[in-house]
Amino acid sequence: MVNPAPSDEFASITESSPLVTELRTRIERDGPIPFRDFMEAALYHPRYGYYRTDAAVTSRGGDYVTSPEVHPIFGTLVCKQIVEFWRALDRPVVFTVVEAGAGRGLLARDILLRAQREPDFADAARYRIAEPSPILRSTQEHTLTEAAIDQSKVTWDDELPGVENGCILTNELLDSFPVHRVVRQGNDLREAYVATDGGGFRDELGPLSTPSIAAYFDELGLLPGDGCYAEVNLEAREWISRAARSLTRGYILTFDYGYEAQDLYAPWRRDGTLLSFYRQSAASDPYQRLGKQDITASVDFTTLRRAAEASGLVTIALTDQAQFFVRMGIGEGVAAVANQPNPQIEEYFARRNVVLDLIDPGKLGRVKVLLQSKDAPASDFTGFVDA
Repeated sequence: MVNPAPSDEFASITESSPLVTELRTRIERDGPIPFRDFMEAALYHPRYGYYRTDAAVTSRGGDYVTSPEVHPIFGTLVCKQIVEFWRALDRPVVFTVVEAGAGRGLLARDILLRAQREPDFADAARYRIAEPSPILRSTQEHTLTEAAIDQSKVTWDDELPGVENGCILTNELLDSFPVHRVVRQGNDLREAYVATDGGGFRDELGPLSTPSIAAYFDELGLLPGDGCYAEVNLEAREWISRAARSLTRGYILTFDYGYEAQDLYAPWRRDGTLLSFYRQSAASDPYQRLGKQDITASVDFTTLRRAAEASGLVTIALTDQAQFFVRMGIGEGVAAVANQPNPQIEEYFARRNVVLDLIDPGKLGRVKVLLQSKDAPASDFTGFVDA
């Protein structure tokens, strides 16, 4: 190992907790660990990880807000798009929607409620949630029960199940996978490891922990800018390959924060995209509040798309959430209120604010939407026309 970069980007005194103690003991015993391993423990430790201990982390009172938290219209419009997928497959008798990483179950709830307005589709639809967290699974069941949804067609799986005809859906899942952090020094890449320092944690640079990182950038044909930190999400690539193998016929619909590789690894992006979220405030230090704050990094959609295509998927379109929902008619409800003989001004502004929340290009509107297919028609789906 060598000393960290002069900026020593992350060096924090961390409060004591069982997870802090466990990681500190491991590092003192075995030496610095790749940041990817640290992030995995912070988010997914079976007893103390962020996603294993607090089922309300994605609520408005939690640390960040996802699109389904804003308003049920998100799930309503996603369902309308999924119904088009079903029709494109010639209305199979059984059509399976698999949601991976369903949070509190709000998107599942809203899709299933909207499906009731399409009786033929509702009869065919089976909803499966791939969720390894017992706490989140229990929360999802409670959410569906409160909405009086018939759960006879809803099942839970620890891993992605096989899908004969259907759609695999994710919303802000891939950007929560643990990432390697690297920094370019001249023509070389160094990896950020996590070391202990005065009771806390700090970066320490060393050689790449796996040749897969160098191969990742070789395949892209580019490197981050000299002196720039960057994240490498190897698990997103592996996940989309598994998803492709699990799908026999149908579509994969991905909502997530991210960029094409040229933008993600642009030389002006000096510090990468790693962020932490605590009580709806963003910070750049992942070493604080271990197990109590979210850690996330933007997705490389170039690599994600290529990995999917190498596994047999066809890319239909990549757009952003703002354009997707505009095409799906998100503004129609606002217009309907405005065009009433005696419009209710409170309702008008409430609906307008929901629309703005979901399509604001500086916020949720910049979420990317990727549609891919396998052995299925690439129709002119409403959300992606002219994408």
